Amino acid sequence: MNDRARGFTLIELLVALAIFSVASLLAYRALGSAIHMQERLSIENRKWRDLSLAFAQLEQDIKMAVGRPLRDDRNQIMPALAGGPPPADADGAQLSVSSVGAVWQSGASADVVRHDYRLHDGALEQLAWPVLDRSYRTVPSSTVLLENVGAFELRFMDENRQWQLKWPVAGEKTILPAAVEVVIELNDGLKIRRVFSVR
Repeated sequence: MNDRARGFTLIELLVALAIFSVASLLAYRALGSAIHMQERLSIENRKWRDLSLAFAQLEQDIKMAVGRPLRDDRNQIMPALAGGPPPADADGAQLSVSSVGAVWQSGASADVVRHDYRLHDGALEQLAWPVLDRSYRTVPSSTVLLENVGAFELRFMDENRQWQLKWPVAGEKTILPAAVEVVIELNDGLKIRRVFSVR
């Protein structure tokens, strides 16, 4: 019988099977690694996108701030822009600002809007008030801008270019700071600092 026509021996089949198994295992690991890397990249992209959107919203409100105080539900005058360290009330805002509405809006909503920002249950939230001067029935709508936030810190530059931890400093309700520094620290340790000019 011609040697070329004979089939594979058992040993040759076992060797071929072993090589195929090793190649399949390597391919599976490479595929798993690629999928894992893709998931990590997707998470990182989503994190940076959410950070960019949160800072863009803060920048819009701060840069468009106007010296328009308001009355709260207890008929107390609230400053046009107020902020500072986290309040004792866990639901309280760290930053409140009256600002000009978005350019694409029309009517009363384009005049002046009031937004609050707070760190609540590990998320940075924006509270949008439907009116400036409130009654006890006035309730804001809440939007989560960023999750997994460990710290939300603010500083305010006065007219002497000195940084203040709280605003307003002198009780004047209409005066705005020259700039606002915003620091957001995520739970993974990433800390981003931005400074936005007001005027």
